[in-house]
Amino acid sequence: LDALVCRGFQPGGALKSEEIADLIDLFSKTQYRAKEVSRRVETIEKRCLELFGRDYKYSVIHNTNGEVCGHYPQQIVFLEYESTELHKDRFESTVQITKLQDLVNRSKMARCRGRFVCPVILYNGKHICRSSTLAGWGELYGRTGYNYIFSGETDKVNLLFDKVRGLDIKLLRYLSVRYICDLMVENKKVKFGLNVTSSEKVDKAQRYADFTLLSVPYPGCEFFKDYKDRDYTAEGLVFNWNQDFVDAPLTIPVCFTKNLSINWSEYQSWDLVHQTQNYLKLLLHIINSDDESGLLVHCISGWDRTPLFVSLLRLSLWADGAVHASLEPTEILYLTIAYDWFLFGGQHFVMHLISFHSSLQIFFFCFNFLKHIVSEKFSAKKKQSHKGQNCLKIRVVKFLLCGLPRRKGHTSSPQTVLWNRPDPMHERLAHPLGQEAKSSSSSSSNQSEQGFTRAGSSPMSVPGRRCPSPSERQVRLEAVREVFLAAYSSTVGLKSSAPSPSGAITGLLEQFARGVGLRGTNSII
Repeated sequence: LDALVCRGFQPGGALKSEEIADLIDLFSKTQYRAKEVSRRVETIEKRCLELFGRDYKYSVIHNTNGEVCGHYPQQIVFLEYESTELHKDRFESTVQITKLQDLVNRSKMARCRGRFVCPVILYNGKHICRSSTLAGWGELYGRTGYNYIFSGETDKVNLLFDKVRGLDIKLLRYLSVRYICDLMVENKKVKFGLNVTSSEKVDKAQRYADFTLLSVPYPGCEFFKDYKDRDYTAEGLVFNWNQDFVDAPLTIPVCFTKNLSINWSEYQSWDLVHQTQNYLKLLLHIINSDDESGLLVHCISGWDRTPLFVSLLRLSLWADGAVHASLEPTEILYLTIAYDWFLFGGQHFVMHLISFHSSLQIFFFCFNFLKHIVSEKFSAKKKQSHKGQNCLKIRVVKFLLCGLPRRKGHTSSPQTVLWNRPDPMHERLAHPLGQEAKSSSSSSSNQSEQGFTRAGSSPMSVPGRRCPSPSERQVRLEAVREVFLAAYSSTVGLKSSAPSPSGAITGLLEQFARGVGLRGTNSII
C-alpha cells in the first residue's frame, strides 16, 4: 500500500505532521515526472485537489502522462473563484477551461522546456502565474523540426517566432496578466557560447511591449551553496554582481518604486535577507496596485527561484487571511511544498550533481525565511474584511502549543564572522541530522521588524521580559515554520559543510565547470 495510506492518511482527514515529513523526504529523493506517477504521488495530487477545493471552485487543465508538459502536475488546477459563503458571489471566472486548455497546448513551445504560463494563485480575482522564460532559437527549432533550420527561408524562420510568441501573448492576455517579473540575472542564458534561452525584456521585435516588464535579478540556486557553507546564515551574504554572465540590470517602473520606501539604487549591496524582503514587498505591491490585472513570475527554467517567490506569496497572503482562508498551518505547508515545489518538477537532485545540494538549500531557505516576513510591513491586507479572525488566531495558537512536541529554548550562538555587519542577527542553524530544528524564531522578526528581543530563539520559549503580543500574521507564519523545521530536521537535516568524498567530487566538478567557462564564481563581498 501507499506509504501515506499506511501512515493513516484518509482523503479529507486532518493532516498530520508525519505527512509533511513524508512529503519532504520524497521531494528530497525523487524528481517528479508526469509520465511516471506512482501511487504515492497520486495520493499527493489528490490531497492537493482536496485542499484547493476547501476554498475555491476550480477546473482542471489535463496533463495526462505529461502530454502538455512533462514536469507539470497531471492535473493542473485552475482556480475560478472563491467558494466560501462569504465570497461566492464576489468574483466569477471569465475564463472557459476548454479555451484555456487549447491555448496552453498551442503556446507551450514558446517557453523554455515547454513550461508554459500557468496560473497558480487566485487573489481578489487576479491570477498569479508561473512559467519558465522564453525559449531561444535552439530549443524552438529542436522542438519544431530541423526543416526550419535548413530550409533557407528567412521569412519562414521569423514567422515561427511570431507564431509561438504570439500564442504565448494570447495566453497571457486571456489570463488578464499585465505584469511580468523576470528573476534572471542574465538577459539571455548562454551555454557554450550559444543563447539557449531568451526573455521578454530582450525580444527584438518588442512583442511584449504592451506588458509592464520588470527585471528583478535574483541569484540562482548555485549561490545558495554559500548559504549552506555559512551555516545557513543569510545575513551578510551578498551576491557578486560583477561576474561576467550577469548582465540584467534592475528595472522597475517609477509607478512602483515611488510608493515603496526602498532605495533601489543600492540593490547590489543588499544581503540575501534584504534582497528577498524587498522583492517580496514589490510583488505584493504590484498585485495590490491593480484591481484587474494579474502577475507572471519566472526565472530561467521556473523550478528554483520561481517556486521560492510563488511559495512566499502564497504563504504571505494566507497569513493575512487573503487566500486559502480555511487551511490550517500544516495544510497550507503541505499544499505549497507539494504543489509549488514538488509537482511542478524540475532538475532537483537528478539531472545535475552540482545543483543537487544547491536546490535543496533554496528550498530550505524559502521556509526558514518566513521569520523575516512576519511584520505587518509585508501584509497585503491592512484591514481584515471578514469575521472569525480571532477564532482562527486561537486555533493557530492552540496548534503551536499542542500540535508539536515542546522543545527547550536556547540562545543562538554568535557568528564567528561578522561580514562587516555591526550587529549580526542570530541565525545559526548548524544542528546534525536527526536532531530537532533549532533557532526556530531567531531573526529580524524578533528584533528589527518587531522592535523587541526575545530571551530565547524558539517561539515556545518564555520571554525574559514582557513583550508585545504577536500579531496574527506572525503567529501563523511561525506555526508554519515550526512544522517545516521539525519535518526537515527529521528527514533531510542540515548537513555540515565539512568535506566528504561526495563533496570532493562535487568540488572537482565545480572547478571543471568554471574552468571551461560554464559558471562564474559566486563570491561573498
